[in-house]
Amino acid sequence: MKIWFTITGTNHYFGDDFLEKGMKVRLEKEPDNKYDREAIRVLLDGMGHIGYVANSPWTVIGESFSAGRLYDKIGSTAVGKVKMITGKGILCTLKKDKPHDPPQLEESASPEDK
Repeated sequence: MKIWFTITGTNHYFGDDFLEKGMKVRLEKEPDNKYDREAIRVLLDGMGHIGYVANSPWTVIGESFSAGRLYDKIGSTAVGKVKMITGKGILCTLKKDKPHDPPQLEESASPEDK
């Protein structure tokens, strides 16, 4: 079963013009968030914090999981993949982790880093 979730709040950070289908995002639980104890922030390599997993009936798109429904299904971090950018939010799927690999984004090393 594919788990879908919605990214919201991007307008409070960098907007969503830079997002493209297929991009990987990192989800990170934010247990110390003073507004939402089930907050899951969304990060993108090179940019940092770009939004949150939606957690209200007004921001969740369709049948996608809210942060509250997703919270116990992930560890402290997870990886998602952008599937669709809409005017109401960004729809993503949760990537399945391999049992022996911690969730992480792919890094592209420059020739100088090798």
